[in-house]
Amino acid sequence: MNMQTKLRDFHQARWDEPIIYELTTQGERGVLLPKVEDGIRETVKDTKKLPSHMIRSDRADLPEMSQMRVLKHYLRLSQENLGADLNIDIGQGTCTMKYNPKINEVLARNPKVSELHPYQDESTVQGVLEVIYNMDHALRAISGMDAFSLQSGGGSQAIYVIGSIIRAWLEETGQVETKDEIITTIYSHPSNTAVAKLKGFKIITIYPGKDGRPDFEALKNAVSERTAALMITNPEDIGIYNSRIKEFTDLVHSVGGLCSYDQANLNGIMGITRAREAGFDMCFFNLHKTFSAPHGCGGPGSGAVGVTERLKPFLPVPIVEKDSETQRFYLKDDLPYSVGKIKNFYGTVPAILKAYAWIRALGADGVKEAARVAVLNNNYMFRKILSIRGASAPYAEGEHRIEQVRYSWQKLKEETGVTTSDIQNRMFDFGVHYWTSHEPWLVPEPFTIEPTESYSKQELDEFIAITEQIVKEAYENPELVKTAPHKSTIHHVDHAYLDDPEKWAITWRSYKKKYNGYFEKKELKE
Repeated sequence: MNMQTKLRDFHQARWDEPIIYELTTQGERGVLLPKVEDGIRETVKDTKKLPSHMIRSDRADLPEMSQMRVLKHYLRLSQENLGADLNIDIGQGTCTMKYNPKINEVLARNPKVSELHPYQDESTVQGVLEVIYNMDHALRAISGMDAFSLQSGGGSQAIYVIGSIIRAWLEETGQVETKDEIITTIYSHPSNTAVAKLKGFKIITIYPGKDGRPDFEALKNAVSERTAALMITNPEDIGIYNSRIKEFTDLVHSVGGLCSYDQANLNGIMGITRAREAGFDMCFFNLHKTFSAPHGCGGPGSGAVGVTERLKPFLPVPIVEKDSETQRFYLKDDLPYSVGKIKNFYGTVPAILKAYAWIRALGADGVKEAARVAVLNNNYMFRKILSIRGASAPYAEGEHRIEQVRYSWQKLKEETGVTTSDIQNRMFDFGVHYWTSHEPWLVPEPFTIEPTESYSKQELDEFIAITEQIVKEAYENPELVKTAPHKSTIHHVDHAYLDDPEKWAITWRSYKKKYNGYFEKKELKE
């Protein structure tokens, strides 16, 4: 790195690596399996007793390669990746990329955890049940809720739990025919709208006023006896906190509706504000975001759904309880109005354990300090980015933001023709990136940045320096930016393939079928 300019001389490895099926060599093996021993054969006896639908009609079409070639294949692919452990990943926007302490990985991979089976008897898994129980209570303290289910595999699934609880509550209270509307906001996470629609509700969407906060007058006009619930994020995905949130929940409660707090990103307010004091009946957290377990596909994920006491009977089962007499932990399945299982078993244990370790390591004061540093980092970058030519941040001019900001390159585009997607591609040439997929595109040419507490001032300065350099190029040599990337494995993506399910191929078999079908049609046309 040039310490004066803060720019790295980056050039990513580019292997042009085929997919593993294309590397296969018939008869090549990585492992030679031993022949079945007589004792095992005698124990198993007749495999024909298996149900017919469980017996393959043909051999599995698997790659045939030596161990050495498999290792090289995946190491090459790993060199073409960017990620939170490799680069400054604040450009993931609303996704909250935090440092995951490696000691937490050691904990999760310990055979005492990794080799547990969910069907084991409760007496043999007391340690894991205790972790889940304690995590439930830690999240109660952070949120003010009275009970949590950690069953969900991620945020959208947690929202689905909340939608299911709203529907079940209406059915139990005899209001399912009269309360058929759910209110949300345009900058709340789209999964809230998707779940409400999936559960059969009509959707009313509130847009922001000039200050960027949801329009309270519009909410007053929307709320009625037909309001089943408010499903809202705060701060919303543009990073502006709605200080009137208690007025919103009070208004919905006045007509007998429920209030759900989407807290997938709690990063800027954990330990500072709580869902209970804001008047919410339900909330959820992403343990794989706010609480440092690796995000989503790098995870796995875990969504935690919290409710007040009156809604506890509706939670998915099982939940973990503690016997006050024996001090033993057990799985409770007999919640009277439970929405059932949302996911197999009782949660994604490795993600829960990592998040629990993070909370215990920080303690209450540390959790609050992490939020304060996240807000400090964000507002430091906020001032720096706004000083760059061509950048702006719609709404709430002159105010601070919370944990992230949705910026706009609209002015830059008007003056140079360079778009936010062009900048994204040029970012790869410096070993960093940011997302442009922050829907809806109400903010023109958007880019959302969220520097969590994990990042140092030096790293923030490096990201800012990269941004400044790309903007300089946009004004002086826009074609350099438009034709990027030049030093990365990333290429220009043809979004037509992402938008057309007919072009998707999620398995090798479906790829070969569609690939061959394409050329057959081409030959017929010719």
